[in-house]
This record gives sequence, structure tokens and C-alpha cells, in this order.
Amino acid sequence: MKNFSEKLLRWFDASGRKDLPWQTNKTAYRVWVSEIMLQQTQVKTVIPFYEKFMGRFDTVEDLAKASIDEVLHFWSGLGYYARARNLHKTAKIVTNKHRGSFPNDLTELISLPGIGRSTAGAIIAISTGDKATILDGNVKRVISRLFGLTVWPGVREQENALWEIAHKLTPDSRVSDYTQAIMDFGATLCTRAKPNCLNCPFKKICKAHSLGIVEKCPGSKPKKKLPVKRKSMLLICSSKKFLLEKRNSEGLWGGLWTFPECDPEDLEIRLAELKLNQKQYEMLPIYRHSFSHFHLDISPVKIEVEQTEIETRKKIYRWVSVKGLTKIGIPRPTENLMKKYAF
Repeated sequence: MKNFSEKLLRWFDASGRKDLPWQTNKTAYRVWVSEIMLQQTQVKTVIPFYEKFMGRFDTVEDLAKASIDEVLHFWSGLGYYARARNLHKTAKIVTNKHRGSFPNDLTELISLPGIGRSTAGAIIAISTGDKATILDGNVKRVISRLFGLTVWPGVREQENALWEIAHKLTPDSRVSDYTQAIMDFGATLCTRAKPNCLNCPFKKICKAHSLGIVEKCPGSKPKKKLPVKRKSMLLICSSKKFLLEKRNSEGLWGGLWTFPECDPEDLEIRLAELKLNQKQYEMLPIYRHSFSHFHLDISPVKIEVEQTEIETRKKIYRWVSVKGLTKIGIPRPTENLMKKYAF
């Protein structure tokens, strides 16, 4: 592995991606936004979101000054909304405490909401070129295969070992290119499924390849059967609009606008709370939305009312048309159900 970085950089110069939107004008802010978006999300999915987001929030100050509703709107559809909330919190801290400049210290960066050790390393390495180590999913896979490691990287001892190897492999020069190169290598050649071992520059020294265990490196997280949660969502509609309720700032879909909901067994109670006629509703087919850790079975309950029947003076309620989706943050299931059952 003595010449690993040199060989990887030669591969990157010849075959690496150099036209991704966050690879131009590599400021700490632009790198940070891209790294947060890329957490648990593929590049092809992130690109259009990133371009729209940066088109609106050109600087960290722009992001800090925006309302959380607007930030969540530009994040709608990307999922894992805690990332957007932390992005907004960090933008405010960087703007107010650090005068708009991201700290170049690893510990300080990690102290900011939503920034972990690998993300902090990427921000420093890519935006400044200073030596810093990353260990995202792609890097874990590349190292595990090179060394024939079949243990799941989520095991603390294994992750610590991978960090040590990753640090040793990181060169002292061309750190920015190297960091992009090793992520690219894992994303485009040493992929999770069907890796291109034939064209791999490391196939002669890759232990997993020589042992025929490429698909087993790294080991997979022990599978658990996903639990199923059930909720009733009230599709309260009037004059081509739906009544939406703003969520609390934390938790699932925090800060987003969704249909009022309740546990299925509490439907009558929820209707009474909203002072709706409990007999005038229609039960619609169950809609399943799957998260990484559970399935959510939504029982839509469509209710047609007069707008005057619902108290909306409280800021947690508002009437929204399908065309009005462009103005607020709405999770994908709410958007899909609105479009499906719109007038």
C-alpha cells in the first residue's frame, strides 16, 4: 500500500469525475452543503437538489437569514429532514459566531450541528487542501476490500481500525484531489454491487479479489425485519385546497407541513378535536411509505368541509393547494397524497 495514493490519483486524473457542481469554486460552504446532502443519498439524486439549493442560498449568510420553512421547502423530497434543520442551525452559528467563515479546526467543525468526523475531514481536505481524513461508506468499502475485511464496519473496533488505515493512506500532498478520488473510486468502480474489478488498478494487491470474497467485503449490517407503524392522516379538503398542519421542529418530518394525523384507534377523537362532522368522511386505500428503519402505513381519511369550519388562525394550520406546494416544506407522502386525491 506504499504507493496507494499515487496510483489512486493517476486513476482519478484519467477516470475520476471532475464536473460535479460542488467541484467548482470549492469553498468550505459549498463542500459542506454537498457533503450533508450526500449522506445516505446518491450523487445523481443530489445534483438537482444541490443546484436549486445553491441557486437560492448562494452564501452561508443567505442560508442563515432564510426561514426554516423555506429551507425545508428546498430540501423537500431529499429525505432525512434533520439534515436540513441542522444545516440551518449551523449556518446561523457560522454566520453569527464565526463571521461567515467555517473553522478550519477538526474539533470545532465536529461541534457544529450535523457535522461528524468524516464530514469535517471532507470540508477541510477538499476546500483547503490541508491534510484531513475521511471515512464515508465508499471509503469503508474500498479499504475493507483492499485488506479483505469481512466484518461489518458498524462494529466500533472495526471502524476504529478503518480510521487508522484511512489516515495512513491519506497523502501529504494533493489532499483535496485524493479525498475526491477515493470517494469517486468507491462510487464508480469499487461499487457495492458488481464492482469493476477487471479495470481496477489495485486488483493485483486487493486481498478480497485474490481470495474471491469481494462481495463479502465489508460485511453487511445484521438484518432485522422492519417494524410497521400505522397512522391515520386526515385529508381535509375544501375549494381545491387541503388543510395542513405544521409539525414540531424536532422528530420525524420536524418543521414540515403535513396532514393532521392520529393513531387509527383515535380517529373519532381527532375529528372531534377539529370539530368535524364525524360521519362525513371517506376511508381511502392504505398508502405505505418506507423509511430506513420502519414502514409507515398511512390510512388516508378524506373529509370535505367548508373552510370556515376549521380554525386556522393558529399558525400551525394553513390551507394549501397542490400548486402551493412550491412555497413550503412538505414530505413526499403528503405531496403524493395531495396530488393523488386533488380535485
